[in-house]
Amino acid sequence: MRLLLVEDDPAIQSFLQRALAESGYRVDTACTALDGEVSASEHLHDAFIVDLGLPDMDGLDLIVKFRARGLSAPVLILSARRSVDDRVKGLEQGGDDYLIKPFAIAELLARLRNLLRRSPAAQNDPVRLQAADLQLDLVRHEARRGDQLLQLTPQEFSLLEYLCRNAGRVVTRTMILDHVWGMRIDPATNVVDVHIYRLRNKVDHNSSLPLIHTIRGVGYVLKNA
Repeated sequence: MRLLLVEDDPAIQSFLQRALAESGYRVDTACTALDGEVSASEHLHDAFIVDLGLPDMDGLDLIVKFRARGLSAPVLILSARRSVDDRVKGLEQGGDDYLIKPFAIAELLARLRNLLRRSPAAQNDPVRLQAADLQLDLVRHEARRGDQLLQLTPQEFSLLEYLCRNAGRVVTRTMILDHVWGMRIDPATNVVDVHIYRLRNKVDHNSSLPLIHTIRGVGYVLKNA
């Protein structure tokens, strides 16, 4: 899932971006409300994490703008404002949850998962994907090949999920970089090939039915044959 984190404190932003990425999320970041507006207009996000103390605009005003534009993705508010009135105002102006600074990253991740489970998009999204005897549980973040639980890193799981969602369809290295890594870099980089190699060793190891195939000069495809 793709998130937008709007936080002006460099240390907090860097820490949260790393923690969210390690949990399998694709994260776009913005230091100002204006940058947040631009990112929200350029990409489709599954959730927003918005700090209220932004340098160019109150975070609540940014949330109001999101809602006025019809953006319905859940918003998790981060703020040092502790009063009940502040929390009520945040929820009334479009926030879906309110987390007071300082906070534990485990609590932020739990609240985020809860918001994403309740979001309208999640209601229409499958919680499991399957191709042949490969099964992905998107809620538990687990992958199995037959009866074997695959030990995947968050990045490998995201890559496998993308391949499964496009089963039978060839995806290029550029498409994978954009959807899995959330960034556009030189398509000639070997980061995709390295991760595919590692993923193939885990998914197709000791199997008579390989699922991950290379289409030379084009990209990769997950299919039964």
